[in-house]
Amino acid sequence: MVCMAFPQNDALGLYLSIPFCRSKCTYCNFASGVYPASDHARYVDRLIEDMAAAPAWAANLGVEVPRRVDTVYLGGGTPSLLAPTLLARLFAAMRAAFQFDPDAEITVECAPGQIADETLAALVIAGVNRVSLGVQSFIDREAHRSGRLHSRAIVEDDLGRLRRAGIANINVDLIAGLAGQTFASWDESLASLAACAVPHASVYMFEVDEDSRLGRELLDGGKRYHADLVPTDDAMAQMYSTAIARLDEAGLAQYEISNFCRPGAASRHNMRYWQRRPYLGLGLDASSALFASAPQAADSSCQGKDAEAYLLRTKTCDDLKAYLAGPEPVETAWLSPARQYEEAWFLGLRLNQGVDLAALAQEFGPESQAAALEVVDRLAADDLLVSDGCVVRLTPQGQLLSNDVFQEFLGLGVETAAR
Repeated sequence: MVCMAFPQNDALGLYLSIPFCRSKCTYCNFASGVYPASDHARYVDRLIEDMAAAPAWAANLGVEVPRRVDTVYLGGGTPSLLAPTLLARLFAAMRAAFQFDPDAEITVECAPGQIADETLAALVIAGVNRVSLGVQSFIDREAHRSGRLHSRAIVEDDLGRLRRAGIANINVDLIAGLAGQTFASWDESLASLAACAVPHASVYMFEVDEDSRLGRELLDGGKRYHADLVPTDDAMAQMYSTAIARLDEAGLAQYEISNFCRPGAASRHNMRYWQRRPYLGLGLDASSALFASAPQAADSSCQGKDAEAYLLRTKTCDDLKAYLAGPEPVETAWLSPARQYEEAWFLGLRLNQGVDLAALAQEFGPESQAAALEVVDRLAADDLLVSDGCVVRLTPQGQLLSNDVFQEFLGLGVETAAR
C-alpha cells in the first residue's frame, strides 16, 4: 500500500476542552461536570502549560505541530462559564503560541442563558466569530427534563444578543430522542429552528450508553430521569429523517450525518475531522491527530517510505483532579497507512459528498481498492451504500445504520496491505 505523506505546511486546528457546566444534563456522555469556580483559573493555567509544551512533546515523537492555525474550537462543557479575564488569557496564549489566519474560524460553545454581557464582550474582543448554542429542544418541558436551564424565550434573546454583537455565524444543536419528546413536539422544535434563520444546525440522535445517567437508567430498565418517556429507536429514526426534510425546506442542507448548513456555512473546524486534517486537542479528554515525518514509535507492519505517512493520535485523561495535578501521561497511538485507509472510508462516508474513489486510489494506491469495492457492492445490495463508480455515499437507510456500515470497513486496511 502506498500512502502519500500529509502536507507538512497544512494549517492546524486547535480544540480546547472546557469541562465546566452549571448543571449536568441527563443525556450527556462527555467528560464534563459541575465543578467549583475555584478550579477554573488552575485549569486555564494547565491548558496554557500544555499549549506551550506541545511542540517539544510532539518533536520528541518525530511530529511537527504546524504553527499556522485556521480553525479554533472551544468545546465542553460550557466555555462561556469562564470569567472574561480567563478567556482573555487563554486567547492571548493561543495567539502568542500560534499564527492565526486572518480569516480563522473561531468557535465557542455556549449554553443559552449562560452568556453574561461581559463574557460576550470578551468573546468579541478575542476574535470569536462563531458560536454553537446547545439548545437541544425548543420545548421548555423537554429541555428542563433533560437538565437544561433555558427556555425558548432565552434562546431567542441570546440569538439576538449574539447578532447585535456581530456574531452571526451561529449553530444550533437539537437532539432527537429526549425524554417526553413526541412527533408533534419534534416538529415544533424544527419549526422554531427554521424560524431562527441560523446558518448552521446540528441534529443528533440520543445515544443510549453507560456514559450518561439517562443511558444507564435505560439500560437498567429504570424510570429515573424520565427514562420511561424516551422515544423508541424507530421513533428516533423517524424524527431524524423528518429533520433532514424539514431543514432542507428551510434552506439548511445536510452535508454530514448530523450537520446542516446554508451555502458556505459548513463548520470548517469539524470538516477537518472528517477530511483527516491535523488538529491539536488540549484539555480534559481531548484528542489530537498529527502527521509524522519520521515516527519513532511506528508499528513495524509498515516500513520505509510508508513511515512518512504515519498518523499520531493522542488522548488526554478524563479525570479533572488528575489533569489539574498533572502533567498526566498522554495516551498515544500510531496509525499506519493501512489503518488510515480504514479511517478514510468511515470518516469520508459521514459526509454527503461521499468517498472519492480516484482520490483514495491516488493517496493509498490503486491496489487498495479491490477489497473495499467488494464491501461496497455487498452493502449497496442491502441499500446501505450507493456508488456511481466514482463516488461512494451512504443511502438514507445507510445513514440510519451508519455505525453498522462503518464496522464493515474496520480491518479492511490490514487485509488490503496483505494482498
